[in-house]
Amino acid sequence: MVDRLVGAGHAVEAFVRNPASVDGWGPGIGVTSILHPDGWQRGLSGCTAFVHCAARAHVPSGPARQAAEAFREANVRLTLALAREAARSGVRRFVFVSSIGVHGASSHGNPFRPDDQPAPHTPYAVSKFEAERGLREVARETGLEVVVVRPPLVYGPNAPGNFGSLVRMVGNGWPLPLARATGNRRSFIALDNLVDLLMSSAVHPAAANRIILASDGEDLSTAELVGRIGKAMRKSPRMFPVPKVVMKLALSAAGRPDAYKSLFESLQVDISETRRLLGWTPVVSVDKGLARAVSR
Repeated sequence: MVDRLVGAGHAVEAFVRNPASVDGWGPGIGVTSILHPDGWQRGLSGCTAFVHCAARAHVPSGPARQAAEAFREANVRLTLALAREAARSGVRRFVFVSSIGVHGASSHGNPFRPDDQPAPHTPYAVSKFEAERGLREVARETGLEVVVVRPPLVYGPNAPGNFGSLVRMVGNGWPLPLARATGNRRSFIALDNLVDLLMSSAVHPAAANRIILASDGEDLSTAELVGRIGKAMRKSPRMFPVPKVVMKLALSAAGRPDAYKSLFESLQVDISETRRLLGWTPVVSVDKGLARAVSR
């Protein structure tokens, strides 16, 4: 995001957890600690738009109540405090990167649309939804323009999580029990596409106070995704068939019931409203995005 903004000629103030870790960003980029509110006013001075990408995505294992509170502290309270300070500092627009998880874990054949009833299914998704509701209240109180962007799985170079694990397993030639994961359809978004959409959301007049759904515009089954990753790496993935019921039981026994949904159920995103509202089109194809993702 910073690279694209600077390349487009914008002045950038980066709010980060550890300012010492971004010394190599070069001149012209200001840095503010997101963990020290006493410095926020200085960092926000002169800013017209704030793109909020920071979030806690995982917490160490422990009691469910403790996990929910950790998510709420980082993803709700910190977000709303930043939004209020942004409004006081004269920032016009606040773009919040939420999650498609606000809609639920599976789309069940009906791609998610912005006006669908929310059904967050994890403490992380719940915290994102709570932040969205709080931001709408801040917008009503202050006049701050709030844009909520809900992306599905984001992939790119050095991606963590499930995508990074798939890349490593395909690259290492591990056998994968996913040959029968062909009947589902899942939406993803390349990092380049998400950044481009966030830039558009920060300036487009029609984005103000709207929910924006994001995706590459091409949905894949899990087996197709693995195959396309292999194609990008110039490797032949080693997939073998395992009955879905066996996979479901095995993943449940391993304490990963959500993994079955991610691998075998559908999660599709309808971006027709995003295209119409912003005149936006994904800037890279799935194959090009995957090629960039596995190149490093």
